[in-house]
Amino acid sequence: MPTELPYAADAEESLSFDELEVLRLQYQKELSQSHVTVQTKFNYAWGLVKSPMREHQVEGVRLLQEIYRAEPARRRECLYYLALGHYKMGNYEEARRFNALLLDKEPSNLQAQSLASLIDQRVTQEGYIGMAIVGGVAALSTLALATIIRRASRK
Repeated sequence: MPTELPYAADAEESLSFDELEVLRLQYQKELSQSHVTVQTKFNYAWGLVKSPMREHQVEGVRLLQEIYRAEPARRRECLYYLALGHYKMGNYEEARRFNALLLDKEPSNLQAQSLASLIDQRVTQEGYIGMAIVGGVAALSTLALATIIRRASRK
């Protein structure tokens, strides 16, 4: 099934300040008129999720969650972008959860498959970093204990 959504790697590319500002101004204009269209809200949320700034990503995910709850017709898109937003924020379990919901509905979705791979790679990478840190702390603790024992046995 063809799709127009970007592959997950595309999420690493941010919009320019001017591009995000256009989306923000449109959203603010509609908000001030007390009628924000779903498309405007969605576009702004996606622009925020693409931002390298965490506070933008958090706001983008919040807006996507609002759309997900209020607009059943947009849930599929929201699942993917919610997973992507959580991935970018480092919330890998949430990213997996939303992505799994999408894959349950569309097992052959290439974007969701791509994102699942990215999530798995990042979790593995962070797991290795965590193990290296724990290993380093254990090695330092062992050296400190050995030094203390050696000094105590000399006295």
